[in-house]
Amino acid sequence: MTPTVLLDDVRAVYGSGTRQVTALAGVTVGFDRGTFTAVMGPSGSGKSTLLHCAAGLDRPASGSVTVDGTRLDDLDEDALTRLRRDRIGFVFQAFNLVSTLTAAQNVALPQRLAGRRPAGDDVAAALTAVGLADRAGHRPSELSGGEQQRVALARALISRPAVVFADEPTGALDSATSRQVLALLRALVDEHGQTVVMVTHDPVAAAWADRVVILADGRIVDELVGSGGRGGITAETVAARTAAVEAGAVGPAC
Repeated sequence: MTPTVLLDDVRAVYGSGTRQVTALAGVTVGFDRGTFTAVMGPSGSGKSTLLHCAAGLDRPASGSVTVDGTRLDDLDEDALTRLRRDRIGFVFQAFNLVSTLTAAQNVALPQRLAGRRPAGDDVAAALTAVGLADRAGHRPSELSGGEQQRVALARALISRPAVVFADEPTGALDSATSRQVLALLRALVDEHGQTVVMVTHDPVAAAWADRVVILADGRIVDELVGSGGRGGITAETVAARTAAVEAGAVGPAC
C-alpha cells in the first residue's frame, strides 16, 4: 500500500551558526489510508515540525514529503497552496473561526476563498457529519467550545481531503467534549477510510488512535501499534512509553 503521506529522510533545521537547532534529524515515516496516527513526544521533540512539514506548511532542509502521490518539493508556492486547500484538512487547538460568519459560512469559507461556490448540500452534509445540522445559522459566540471545534472539523472535511492533520485538537476542551471530537476523528477513519494524523501531548487522546509515533530530539524513538479501531493501545501504555522516552530509556526506533 502506498502511504497517503510519506516523509522520506526529512531533516528540518532552524536558525544558523551557534543558534542552529535541528528539529527533525532524518525522519522517515508513512501514514496509510484509513489509519489514525497520534504523534507524541516531549516539548521540543519535533512533533509539530513533523506535522508542519507533512502538511506543506514548512519546507524541510532536506528529504522529501509526498502527499496523495504528489511530491511537495516539486511544487512552487502557488501549487503548494492549491494542494493544501484541496487535499489537506487542518484542525487546530485554536478553532480559527471567523466570528462574524455563521457555522455554515465558516464551513464554506475555504471553498469561497478558492473562488468556488460550495453546494449547499455539501455544507449541510459536513455539518450533519459532525452533529451540528441544527446549528448552521449560529455564529461562533453562540456555540460552545466543542461545537466550535466540530465546525472547524466540518470545515476541514468540506473539500474531501486526502488527509486530516490535527494539532492538539482537544487542548482547549474539557474531557467530555474532547471525547466527542476524538470520536468524530475515529469515525472518519473507521467509517470513511480517512487518514488522520494528530499531534497531542495527552495519552488519553492518543489512545483513540490505532498507532502512536513517539519522537525525541527530532527522531522517532518508539512506536505503538494497536489492532485497529482503538484496539490494543491504552492511555496507561502510552503514558508509560512516553515517560520512558523522557527518561532516556528508549533508543531510536528508526
